[in-house]
Amino acid sequence: MLSVVSSNKHSVSCPVVGNMPIMVRDHTWQQTEKEVYISVPLKGTKACESNVLCTEEYLKVNFPPFLFEMFLFAPIDVDKSSAKIGNGIILFSLYKQDPSVWDALCVANMEKAAMQTIRENALIRVQEKIKEDAQARAVRKRENEKYSLEVMMKINEEERKQIENVKEEERRKASEELERYKEQQRIEEEQRNIQREHRRREEEKRKKASTKSVFTAEAEKRGNEKTVPPTRKTGSIRIQFTPRVFPTAVRESLLAEEEEWLQKQAAARRAINSDNLELQDLKEEERNPEWLKDKGNKLFAAGDYLAAVNALNLAIRINDKIPALYLNRSACHLKLRNLHKTIEDASKALELLTPPVPDNAAARLKAFVRRGTAFCELELYVEGLQDYEAALKIDPANLNVKSDAEKIRQIIQGSCSDPE
Repeated sequence: MLSVVSSNKHSVSCPVVGNMPIMVRDHTWQQTEKEVYISVPLKGTKACESNVLCTEEYLKVNFPPFLFEMFLFAPIDVDKSSAKIGNGIILFSLYKQDPSVWDALCVANMEKAAMQTIRENALIRVQEKIKEDAQARAVRKRENEKYSLEVMMKINEEERKQIENVKEEERRKASEELERYKEQQRIEEEQRNIQREHRRREEEKRKKASTKSVFTAEAEKRGNEKTVPPTRKTGSIRIQFTPRVFPTAVRESLLAEEEEWLQKQAAARRAINSDNLELQDLKEEERNPEWLKDKGNKLFAAGDYLAAVNALNLAIRINDKIPALYLNRSACHLKLRNLHKTIEDASKALELLTPPVPDNAAARLKAFVRRGTAFCELELYVEGLQDYEAALKIDPANLNVKSDAEKIRQIIQGSCSDPE
């Protein structure tokens, strides 16, 4: 296309005389072997918007109310040629395809049919050029968007890997610390066993020594008296055993494991008693999960999403097997932009909505759509598309879900247009 340069930055409207343009005949021109320079006076008219059409052998400028048209003597290089529009004049710089000296600027005595054919061909070529340029720009735009999406996906993947590495390192450190703690407990338990065994042996030694001294004193007394000791009387001994808290027999038990188990049981009882004390302070209707679910729905409708989450949290503490509670709480978290919690609640609802039956189809569709929306908000478009496709399997006729799935697919493919 011929490049057009205006020397005036502010365009103004030109006067129009009737419906017929004014043909401009006055012009001057100069040439070298490679270039042609054409100067067209505009008789004092200021610069305004114009329509320049140029091909290898045809030149036309529609400069309301003026019209300048010329059938060139020889073909020119359109890509190198240019036109400069100033106040009162148009200057053309045309590059010849074949360096030579022209005998004239334009072709003389051309038939009207040939002129009309050249005009139509010029218009067709210009339109094709515009279409090719638009297609090239669209291709470049799609490539840029695809490249940007690939870069963002790569960045997200690297961030996920970094997070996984940090989590793995934390798990490793926690495991090592737990192993060190267990080893320390084992060593301390061995030391306590050794001390208990040592005390038992000392006690046995003291008892033996005491018994020996008694028998020795009795023997000495009997020896001195030279009498036979009386016969022992028969009797019974009553023994009482201390009851064991842990049911395992002493010979089969491990004291460290028993103490750890008892501590866990005590902690569980304390947690249950704490929850029961909190629930005892509630009113009768506030202990009903269905009542709390309805209250959460009203708060959600009023736009108080945080209060709705608190009501649903209490309902889940009372009964954590109702899928509607997790499904409603996922909607609240989605409104509050708690995207990871939205994904967790939607996943929990899908776990409880099993087996998949027609009665829970609507709830499963909502769970897939909300989780897919949260994935897309986190720019995890592949996971989001999978959830939307799962929702479409439940309700293939849902136009909204189908439209959103198509948009996500276009984003992944890099062909989604910019939002208006």
